[in-house]
Amino acid sequence: MIEYHKGLVEYLKNKTGLSNYGVAWISFFKGLILGLLIYHFFII
Repeated sequence: MIEYHKGLVEYLKNKTGLSNYGVAWISFFKGLILGLLIYHFFII
């Protein structure tokens, strides 16, 4: 399963032209948005 995920990430990186740094920033913002949505709907 992990090898499949690594291959998928590499495929998408090559297809979009993103670097590891770009993928890390996208993951950061995705987590931030998801965390804010969870906070908004379940805490408030």
